[in-house]
Amino acid sequence: MSYSKQDRRFVAHVDMDAFFASIEQRDNPAYRAKPVVVGADPKGGKGRGVVSTCSYEARKFGIHSAMPISIAYRKCPHAVFLPPDMGKYEVASSHIYQVFYSFTPEVEPVGIDEAFLDITGSFHLFGTPLGTCLKIKSKIKKMTGLTASVGLAPTKMAAKIASDLEKPDGMVEVAKEKILDFLWPLDVRRIWGLGQKSEEILAGMGIKTIGDLARADIKNLKNILGKNGEYFWQLANGVDERTVDAETDAKSVSNETTFDLDTSDDVLVESALMALCEKVSARLRRDGLKCRTITLKIRLEGFFTYTRSLTVPEPTNFTDSLYKVIKDLYNNFSTRNKKVRLVGVRASNLASSDFQDSLFTEQGDKKLEAIHGAVDAIKGKFGEDSICRAKSMPS
Repeated sequence: MSYSKQDRRFVAHVDMDAFFASIEQRDNPAYRAKPVVVGADPKGGKGRGVVSTCSYEARKFGIHSAMPISIAYRKCPHAVFLPPDMGKYEVASSHIYQVFYSFTPEVEPVGIDEAFLDITGSFHLFGTPLGTCLKIKSKIKKMTGLTASVGLAPTKMAAKIASDLEKPDGMVEVAKEKILDFLWPLDVRRIWGLGQKSEEILAGMGIKTIGDLARADIKNLKNILGKNGEYFWQLANGVDERTVDAETDAKSVSNETTFDLDTSDDVLVESALMALCEKVSARLRRDGLKCRTITLKIRLEGFFTYTRSLTVPEPTNFTDSLYKVIKDLYNNFSTRNKKVRLVGVRASNLASSDFQDSLFTEQGDKKLEAIHGAVDAIKGKFGEDSICRAKSMPS
């Protein structure tokens, strides 16, 4: 394909294929060509938690990410079920990102296993845009032994969709002049950010494909979907001005836990929340960060999931400060007599720990910093479980 001077934007979306499961298959030949499921312990079909990822062999049985692990077990009890090994996956991820940055500095991380790359200003160093993407795939394979699927397009949404169409080990290029030919036949659910409720509304309007959405009356869409109606209409017509954001600073720090059994025991839930606050606050201090916004995540039986957030006046990374907010959010949340399946804590709206809103640091804050520093030092030397608050200890 020839490239004119007008075709100046080239966005690649690189998505690793079944990342966790592929690493396990790479490292253990006995797992290759077998259905592999990485996630919670299935406990013979009675386990809690969900599937993190699964191999393509497992997907043939209808298993997919975020599926309850008990259902995955029922679909394929002979699969190889493995717990996540995040340390190993992070090492592989760091190698993959080294590859990304060897082709362009314009890298927007999406997760441990995918990213957007703007190669507009660098592809000429490696040949054509398509040739550059093929070299990225080849270098990832050589460095990690893993395959990646890549979408190349003039917009982020088209690139993301393209990377998913020929998995595994796919490579799909979308030319600027062909973007509508590419998008319009596809199911409307492929629109980036389109939720299930919006999809159902559009289906009720007879809109099933991206082309249907592009040809719909924009005023009608705005009346029904609000400002999202115009936004989705623009995406359907190939208009996507989002740029690759090379910002690499952490946006949030979070941790969550799934109970072995759904529970209505407030003492157990609050104990778990304290333990999560300890982990999140320790991570914030280790990374030299404080947060302003604190979020409670709660999942009830039946997989109904909710979040509640509060933004505090001054940034903090103290465990007790996080827990006070989280406990208040939990106490003010009505479970409507449903049991709790999962809880999580997220810290966001981050700032450097050197940042101070006030000119003077309270003496009490200095003491708390010293205490937290001592706790972090003990855990660093003797392990995470060597010291904890009594509130976070299981009863």
